[in-house]
Amino acid sequence: MRRTATRACTVPEDITVFERGWLSANCVLLTGPHGATLVDTGYASDANATQAWLTRALQAQGHTLRRILNTHLHSDHCGGNALLQAHMADLETLVPADNYTAARAWDEEALSFRRTGQHCPRFVADGALQAGDRLTLGSGSWQVLAAPGHDNAMLMLFEPTRRILISADALWPNGIGVIFPEIEGVAGFAPMAQTLSLIEQLQPRLVIPGHGSPFTDVPAALAAARRRLEHFARHPQRHAHFAAKVLVKFRLIEWRRIQRSALHDWAQQIPYLRRLHVLEAADAAGPFHTWLDGIIDALVRAGAATTDSDGWVLDQ
Repeated sequence: MRRTATRACTVPEDITVFERGWLSANCVLLTGPHGATLVDTGYASDANATQAWLTRALQAQGHTLRRILNTHLHSDHCGGNALLQAHMADLETLVPADNYTAARAWDEEALSFRRTGQHCPRFVADGALQAGDRLTLGSGSWQVLAAPGHDNAMLMLFEPTRRILISADALWPNGIGVIFPEIEGVAGFAPMAQTLSLIEQLQPRLVIPGHGSPFTDVPAALAAARRRLEHFARHPQRHAHFAAKVLVKFRLIEWRRIQRSALHDWAQQIPYLRRLHVLEAADAAGPFHTWLDGIIDALVRAGAATTDSDGWVLDQ
């Protein structure tokens, strides 16, 4: 549990940030007279840790969790929903409006879990969050804002009085992540640029990101994000290569080690990886298995994985 996430950045007392490493996104607990709300719940394999941290935080502050809000339904942001729903009574879970119907029906073709090869236990979506909504969270009144780009259904939360932004995966301290709509052939780079412009217009004093520590140097973060976004937009094949490395690395973190042949078998079944092979110019990259070996080798060169002579690929 962290209230002070960096030496120069103190988070207000009604906000507690559980800063995670991969696989999980950060969890943000807001407490006040109207009860406690948790924004995002991490990945499924970390759900027990999420529950343990949350229980300690609630007991220390004398609150009961009333509500979960998901900024978007990527597995690292909602994987703890099901466990928390199973152990906490009268818990309301709100998801972005664009995901609500798919979540209610648990339509895995419409949700991202099958396409990414990631896991999320089924949970109940009780209601929809829409851009323009206003919510009382902690001691403040928060605006719900559309934040397309990384995920075109994604939302941010902004408290204008203190100018605090919960940015989800729209802005990190040192850049941005994968622009997933582009993998589907849907515009994502331009909406991401619009989201960054919106953040600049809001002029937040404090940003609580989906990954990394809360930060106050918003101009530097925006500059880094724009540089990366412009690079990806100019070189979409490099974005595809980056996205493939992210998806393979994510699974390696969860597996810890896997035979290269088993990794190939898994990757062949993942729609996003098959699509990324095409987007990175399959003719130049060669057959899928050759391309995937290139992704593994790139992770090894970056120090993000290792391989051995027995055919194992290991997380680093």
